[in-house]
Amino acid sequence: MHVVFLTLALLTVSGISSLISRIGRIPVPLPLIQIAIGAVAALAGLKIGFDPDMFLLLFIPPLLYADAYRMPMREFGELRNVIIMLALGLVVFTTLGCGYFIHWMIPPIALPAAFALAAVMSPTDAVSVGSMIEGGRAPARVVHILHGEALLNDASGLVCFKFAVAAAMTGIFSFQQALGSFMFMSAGGIIMGVLIAWAACRAEHVLLVRGYDDPPTHITLAMMLPFAIYLMADAMDCSGILAAVAGGMTVKFTGVMNEARTETRLKATTVWDMVNFTFNAVIFLLLGLQLPDLVTEGARIARQGGVSPWFLILAIIAIQLSMSMMRFVWIWVSITARRLFAHVRHRQTVIPSARTILIMTVAGTRGAITLAAILSLPIATATSAGFPGRDLLVTLAAGVIICSLVLASVTMPPLMAGMQTDEDDPALRELDAMRIELAQTAVQTLHAEQAALAHHEIDHDADEETVDLKQEAISRLLHEYQDSLKRLDNTAAAQSGIRATAIREKRAELALRFHVIRHMRERLHLRVMQRRINDETEATINQELDFIEQELQIEAHSLPRQAAGDHADTAAH
Repeated sequence: MHVVFLTLALLTVSGISSLISRIGRIPVPLPLIQIAIGAVAALAGLKIGFDPDMFLLLFIPPLLYADAYRMPMREFGELRNVIIMLALGLVVFTTLGCGYFIHWMIPPIALPAAFALAAVMSPTDAVSVGSMIEGGRAPARVVHILHGEALLNDASGLVCFKFAVAAAMTGIFSFQQALGSFMFMSAGGIIMGVLIAWAACRAEHVLLVRGYDDPPTHITLAMMLPFAIYLMADAMDCSGILAAVAGGMTVKFTGVMNEARTETRLKATTVWDMVNFTFNAVIFLLLGLQLPDLVTEGARIARQGGVSPWFLILAIIAIQLSMSMMRFVWIWVSITARRLFAHVRHRQTVIPSARTILIMTVAGTRGAITLAAILSLPIATATSAGFPGRDLLVTLAAGVIICSLVLASVTMPPLMAGMQTDEDDPALRELDAMRIELAQTAVQTLHAEQAALAHHEIDHDADEETVDLKQEAISRLLHEYQDSLKRLDNTAAAQSGIRATAIREKRAELALRFHVIRHMRERLHLRVMQRRINDETEATINQELDFIEQELQIEAHSLPRQAAGDHADTAAH
């Protein structure tokens, strides 16, 4: 009963925290509000144990899987060099630079332990990054880079952390072994994620082809897939995090969701949105619940060391500033190198402004992975000495997490203020262009149907009344789609209504609408294959078509049943 109560309490507070943020119009990012609520709940007596392994298994796979599924693949491919430089190069640079800085500032922390602390703080957090830039005016390229970096740098950071911990515990470190282990864990995780996700998609394809498309069953099994990928990769000593990311991208690349029923896609989108919101909220609530104990422990450690607790606060701020400075330098150097490389090869490249570099710098917040990893350090027992200085490292890491979130919440709004990116966003331009092209496709399809009907190529046995009804339906649909083209061209026009009393005409119209949507989907998929639009645009328009199709299906089911002489296919999808 205690576990059930805690679960219900966390879910309830997750919803309440969002209401507090919206109703109160508090100018603070939602993650910080949730951390504050968790801290207040802990002070009020709510205590929840924190199992790092259980935390990683329960929350990280579905969230990273969903983020990877939503990552625009075209932009990910175009920005892969920048993302890899941040996800791999910056992690190593931060681990070394910040490790030496921590050891210099706090000499009692041995150098291997300092490297372990720096390594665990080097990965940015996908959850907090998304929360900070969501709804803002950050350029689309910056958003894609930050999301891609957060998806991939967890593995490199955890590998560095693992070997730093081993060096601190045993005093032995092998660069060749570390490099080999990193390559095995990374490549193995990616391969495992791709293979398992591909096999699951093939199995799902077979089931869909045979007509087994029950939305609850499909969604339940789809939600279990990231956990299965993570556990199987972890069992092979590979990176479960990279496996979950690779699995999400593989499922998106196969396009198996497009084969499912419209009802399944709509319900799946709703369920994943709910899971994403709830898990994000619970992560920050759990962080807040641990905060009072971590602060108390930090004060105790400071007193035992004969220093003021304010020294720990200053140390946390210094560590955060040093990491931000190293991140800024790395991004600036990377951009400079990219500019020089493009100049040598006589190629054009996008050079971000100084404000954009600052946004990328402060958006590198820390979160769930850092907390879970640092809490996984061995605890001293009667038979084991534990990790040297564990309590101090946990306190510093937790402080840096909070400090990074506060820094981002304070600096991001003024940095993004006044940025006008919507008009120049290529994704929005191609979205409008694709909508116009789809409307033109609908007009062309209806003209073809009209010409075929005029020559009696659709149904040679159709009576004159049926032909007239279809002609009227085609005329009305032509007017509607031509009206859509006018609206997209920013000219006001009125859309004609549909006569509710003409039931047979309505059936003909619905059949034509389904026919048009089918051609729209084919054209949309063709443009994706030709790489003229990205899969993010495809997903947006597919969702719009799903809602339209679902509404048409509801209208078709609400019509009276056809008489024996009617054509059954006019109301079918």
